[in-house]
Amino acid sequence: MTSQFPPVPSYHELPSGIEHLQESLVESQEMFQGNYLTLLQDQVRLANDKQAVREYLIHPGAVAIVPVMPDGRILLERQYRYPLDQAFIEIPAGKLDPGEDPLVCAQRELQEETGFIANEWVFLGKIHPVISHSTESIDIYCAQLISYTKQDLDEGEFLDIFAASIEEIETWMKHGQITDVKTIIGIYWWKEFQAKKAN
Repeated sequence: MTSQFPPVPSYHELPSGIEHLQESLVESQEMFQGNYLTLLQDQVRLANDKQAVREYLIHPGAVAIVPVMPDGRILLERQYRYPLDQAFIEIPAGKLDPGEDPLVCAQRELQEETGFIANEWVFLGKIHPVISHSTESIDIYCAQLISYTKQDLDEGEFLDIFAASIEEIETWMKHGQITDVKTIIGIYWWKEFQAKKAN
């Protein structure tokens, strides 16, 4: 019987360079400059020498934190997100200030948004959540909470803080009550980190 599929290479059989995929800038136009987002419309030359338009957001970068309570529960936030007109369950997160170290940003955002302070910080990984139209990257950390001071929310920032077990969180993810990508990835990475610590 003849195979219905052509041979598919493994990753290590791909060409070593990316020249056959790469796009080069011809002309860039700033379409909008907001408080921290910039929208660009670029004319690019494709690998086949044709041209196309790319529209994307320049983002300063962000951090997200999986905060672990002394009893093992995870501290979460419920926050309204205007573009989707919906309140989302999320782990704490925030954008980088210019030149700010991601860990310093994570420590600052955790205290400002939740009022909690952690003594143990572990970098879990970096994600690019919207690679098709944004430069945004998010560094994800887990943090062991040890004390509480007070929230210091930005003006116009409103959120609920609550704690949940990993079993509750996984159920919410399974049933679509948690759909935020940084939260889902952060929780799975934290679980993997915990499993490695246990072995």
